[in-house]
Amino acid sequence: MSSAILLENVTKNFNDFTAVNELSFEVKAGDIYGFLGPNGSGKSTTLRMIMALIKPTSGSIRLFGQSLQENRSEIMRKIGCIIEKPDFYGYLSAKENMKLFARAHLLTYTTKQYDDLFSLVGLKGRELDKVKTFSHGMKQRLGLAQALIHDPELIILDEPNTGLDPQGIIDLRNLIMTLNKERGKTILFSSHILSEVQEICSNMVVINKGKVVVQGGVSDLLSHENLTVKLEVVNPLTTAVVLRQSKWAGMIESQEEKLFVFKMGKTEIPEMVDYLSQHQLGIERIDYRNQLEDYFLKITNA
Repeated sequence: MSSAILLENVTKNFNDFTAVNELSFEVKAGDIYGFLGPNGSGKSTTLRMIMALIKPTSGSIRLFGQSLQENRSEIMRKIGCIIEKPDFYGYLSAKENMKLFARAHLLTYTTKQYDDLFSLVGLKGRELDKVKTFSHGMKQRLGLAQALIHDPELIILDEPNTGLDPQGIIDLRNLIMTLNKERGKTILFSSHILSEVQEICSNMVVINKGKVVVQGGVSDLLSHENLTVKLEVVNPLTTAVVLRQSKWAGMIESQEEKLFVFKMGKTEIPEMVDYLSQHQLGIERIDYRNQLEDYFLKITNA
């Protein structure tokens, strides 16, 4: 599989501040690739470098196997993006805005093509309304239409579900899957919402303070085999005795009053709950996270 994006040891300095520090990752053609990190991690700076909006201080960026620095114009024709919030002429209708973008790309769009585009992003029936009447979520949808108008090979989405309601998030997820599976688009999906990345991405990289924290296949990184399970019980003394005599004794990481913390696989959880129930031991609360979720929450809240 060919490479759509390849970053090798990319660094970006702003005076004495290093926003991105020797960052390397690869997005294969046809992939939906998650790009995660807390606020201030260097995500937006990296995306702006990939879009040639700013130049790296050092390192190499190649898109579709070509040097971005040497082939900028040719490469940019193959990319659609939403970087930060999409911006439009509010006094014009959605369709009038799209006509301007089509003209900028030297495209001759038919009425059917505009209809198909607005249907695809969920704005059919609103295309003649002025953009200033649109909600934030509708502007996000229009931003997607803008990114797709020239039928790009690569789509870069920077926090596209920000401000969307639950239905909007589901619709966006379905649209991304459709663009990838049915239209063969490569998608770089930047987000801080791990659950959304888990739903749609096959591979991902997590960065913090401009450096790679972890990268690889989503299914591997979000394994259900090594979870942090927190169990809050009614009777901690008796529960402790029973658990210490069970097969889960070696999985107990810590106990603090009523709260037990385990490391175990997801399939172990209902079995342990049944075991405690058979011993008539009450459970007040149980939840779990995998290691990557724990780490991501830790760096996000730092």
